Amino acid sequence: MIDLLSDGHVHTKLCHHAFGEMEDYVKAGIAKGLRQLIFLDHFEIGISYFETTWLTADDFRIYRQEGQRLREKYKGHIGVGIGVEVGFNPDYIVETNRFIRAHDWARVGLSYHFMPVVGANHINMLSRKHANIQRISDYGHGQMLDDYYAGLLKAVKSIDADVVCHLDAGLRNSKNVVYEERHWGLIAEILQVMVGRKMALEINTSGYALRGEPFPRQRIIEMAQGLKLPLVLGSDAHKPEQVGRNFELVTE
Repeated sequence: MIDLLSDGHVHTKLCHHAFGEMEDYVKAGIAKGLRQLIFLDHFEIGISYFETTWLTADDFRIYRQEGQRLREKYKGHIGVGIGVEVGFNPDYIVETNRFIRAHDWARVGLSYHFMPVVGANHINMLSRKHANIQRISDYGHGQMLDDYYAGLLKAVKSIDADVVCHLDAGLRNSKNVVYEERHWGLIAEILQVMVGRKMALEINTSGYALRGEPFPRQRIIEMAQGLKLPLVLGSDAHKPEQVGRNFELVTE
């Protein structure tokens, strides 16, 4: 079962790559007939990158304050939750968990966007920018998938999260990416660890626009269902009009 009236992955302009006021997202959720909306904006630490795509400490203060205001204002119309999408950095596990425990989050999502590369800036594995796509290609798709899923496995073992976000979205903008059996083996191990740690798997509907199916793909969803992993729904909205996008396709 999955709750089709709850959007558990919504961003805000505070992450510097989304648009619209937080209240606009809440109003969009009400217009879509949702009963719950959870903001899940980005936390990253120790990342060396040419732009900032996550919230600063001051941003998070504003984020939580505005979320509390909206929760009170729209009580009885829609539930508003303030969560966080935590990006994994293998060098900052202790610090990441300290940040998570410092606040009462409605949801802690776990993702892995930035791959550390020795002697260079991190590679954003989910970016559509040509520079990132080219660096991934130069690194090698197979090796990048090895490192991505090995890192995500370490993340689910060590980070205090509730939900794993868009599990197979890494390299989503790269072409001719082939999954080998070793990658499927790592995915199976990740899902098994999630069971033990009582984590849910996100069905991220932003994938429909990119590849005609959500993140993760059907094979992974079926693997998760076989393990009886809880499933939660998220639009990964970066604009108010994207709240609840493609939810009607999920039951198919």
